[in-house]
Amino acid sequence: MPPYMQDVSDAGKGFSEGWSVTNSVNTELYIGGYGKGNTKWKNRLAYEAGMSAKDTDYMHIVNWKAAEKLFKAGKYRKVNGHALIPMEEMIAANALFLLPEAKSPHGADVSPDGRYVIVSGKLDTHTTVYDFKKIFSLVEKKDFAGKDPWGIPILDMKKAIHTQVNVGLGPLHTQYDSVKGVVYTSLYVDSMVVRWDYLKGKVLNKIPIHYNIGHLLTAEGDTVEPDGKYLIALNKLAIDRFTPIGPLHPQNHQLIDITAGRPMQLLYDMPLPLGEPHYAQMIKADKLKPVVRFAKKSFPDYVKAGKERVERNGNQVTIHSTAIRSHFSPEVIEVKVGDEITWHITNVERAQDQVHGFAVDSYNVHGSLEPGETATFKFVADKEGVYPFYCTEFCSALHLEMTGYLLVKP
Repeated sequence: MPPYMQDVSDAGKGFSEGWSVTNSVNTELYIGGYGKGNTKWKNRLAYEAGMSAKDTDYMHIVNWKAAEKLFKAGKYRKVNGHALIPMEEMIAANALFLLPEAKSPHGADVSPDGRYVIVSGKLDTHTTVYDFKKIFSLVEKKDFAGKDPWGIPILDMKKAIHTQVNVGLGPLHTQYDSVKGVVYTSLYVDSMVVRWDYLKGKVLNKIPIHYNIGHLLTAEGDTVEPDGKYLIALNKLAIDRFTPIGPLHPQNHQLIDITAGRPMQLLYDMPLPLGEPHYAQMIKADKLKPVVRFAKKSFPDYVKAGKERVERNGNQVTIHSTAIRSHFSPEVIEVKVGDEITWHITNVERAQDQVHGFAVDSYNVHGSLEPGETATFKFVADKEGVYPFYCTEFCSALHLEMTGYLLVKP
């Protein structure tokens, strides 16, 4: 890629399968120099101003099927162990193109059918909908508006656009609804989410959020079949929303009802003690097929209840233990100084989510075992004494009593 700053990407699907789009910023190639203390330049624009001098930046469009052919033909070189296809090879194979986009973009989101890609620029109130059908036509006809300094063909922006919509201040990311044509875009400066129709090119309604929303997500909104119904605003600031407990405030995620046919409705605030919320996905719960407990075959050293034992072979000691509410078995284990210990312990609980911890703190042995899980700890019993081992996950009313002793004899 040319030395622009690449940002957010999305993969094509359906109509655009095999292609990808990537935002970029600083196509000005500005390198700053503002402020006192600069050693090279004086009286230059601040970096953010110099980076925003042009009206547009470039969206990078890549034909990955063509790139794959180049790779298979060996037209690449290895850089730090990675295969790198030179730009000149990509250009010659019609695999790399540039398309002007609103400056300071931070979102390129392909529609469920793959026909369109929606791009927002933080410094433009408009969100742009590009049509892949038009893009492919320009590529096929080699109808280019020019080339960049590295010889990459630049597509004509006006000829590639389906529509532009004035959605509000600081548009960023877009997610799709189950209703055809309906999307949701975050408005960072306005602190709002806008619902609009990218096929008809019109705003439907907006909802204020709290505030400075960046990313957002709808249920399965990045897939070929969005589910709609709910949206989560991943807000960057939460000033005045919650009781402050220090300089850093919690991030605020807000759950919004986006049921079709009625205005959006805020349902719930979710303050989270995280850094900047940057991305997330929401899927339907019935798609999850979680493991309730681990299968015995998952662990070669699984210890069955009633088969607990201590085995010695010279100074090699293997302990086979189980954990269940509210005791370990065996509870008292004798070894000798210098023994090399291999300790297999299995959580034999049948109940869901019944986790047991395990610690021999004096030997820096610590672990956590989910139902059905077997963990193995190895250490040398290098000092005599009586060392308690115990459960470190609250497991029952008798959790504190879930303990045992390792006796290291001289």
